[in-house]
Amino acid sequence: MISASIMCGDALNLGDDIAALRQCGAEYLHCDIMDGHFVPNLMLSTAQIAAFKAESGMKLDIHMMTEQPENKLAWFAVSSGDLVSIHYESTPHVHRAIEMVKKTGATAALALNPSTPLGCALELLPDIGMLLVMTVNPGYASQVCVPQTIEKIRRARCMLDDRGYGDIWIEADGNCSFRNIGRMSQAGANVFVLGSSSLFDKTNTIAYNAQKARALMV
Repeated sequence: MISASIMCGDALNLGDDIAALRQCGAEYLHCDIMDGHFVPNLMLSTAQIAAFKAESGMKLDIHMMTEQPENKLAWFAVSSGDLVSIHYESTPHVHRAIEMVKKTGATAALALNPSTPLGCALELLPDIGMLLVMTVNPGYASQVCVPQTIEKIRRARCMLDDRGYGDIWIEADGNCSFRNIGRMSQAGANVFVLGSSSLFDKTNTIAYNAQKARALMV
């Protein structure tokens, strides 16, 4: 599945980009929420998220890259069918934050930074529908994939399958380029956050890039 990273779109023509994403059948609109503390960047506002949801009619994939996300979740109009990712590293009350996501009807996901061990997810597997494996350090677009995270995706898939959680999706987020999508898919990823290195590559259209990306998802 494609989760289109809207922060990588054309900032002056996001309406056109959203229309193109609908036409190419992108399953989710990936919205990065950054607070300047958990990650060294600021991104996207509550008003922007509301406008994206109203304009696109798409399901949102909200990535909470903030400290204490449990105190900020209510700022966003999360609803059934959306995805909401909570970073393990962002709060000592990660289970509470995940339970708050579930009460909205959205699918709760646990996000892990590249250096965060997979074992941190074990106690939360009964409560999540997706595991987000960061393949770059969060905060910026156009980064290079951390090489060992491909193997981390593979180990995550084995961990989930071996423990009876084969229905939990794995999302790859970070440098999901045309070079890396196939390797991530073969390792076990189901959902791909596509940004500047693929879907929004300006040398071709969004429609062309989406078709090319899907062909690499084996």
